[in-house]
Amino acid sequence: NSPGGSVPAALAIYDTMQFIKSPITTICIGKAMSAGALLLACGNKKKRFALPNARIMIHQPLVAGEGLTGSATDIDIEARELILAKNRLIEILAKHTGQSIEKVRMDTERNFYMSAEEAKTYGLVDEIIITRKKE
Repeated sequence: NSPGGSVPAALAIYDTMQFIKSPITTICIGKAMSAGALLLACGNKKKRFALPNARIMIHQPLVAGEGLTGSATDIDIEARELILAKNRLIEILAKHTGQSIEKVRMDTERNFYMSAEEAKTYGLVDEIIITRKKE
């Protein structure tokens, strides 16, 4: 149930997810927005789930509330860094969803909201959990 968060923090979690050997299950309960959607998609295949009424949103990274100030040169440096982050996030989403880089780039130009079913079709999750499995 994530509204999103910091790109560097999400990438640190992603790197850790890729490093560890244990299977990683991800479950969207409520919402997985932005960085939360990225991490949802990066669980192990066949272990990425969403509840039926979950909402998932992908988009490009934002500079909201960062208090970006400085010279034109400093702002240009930050803009280039933001573009590098955007491209890396697109590559990661494409790798884990099976979508093309071009499609992910287009879809993340603006907020792209999906239902659980749409997220499954997109490749962000593998299964929608409707009921608990009987033991």
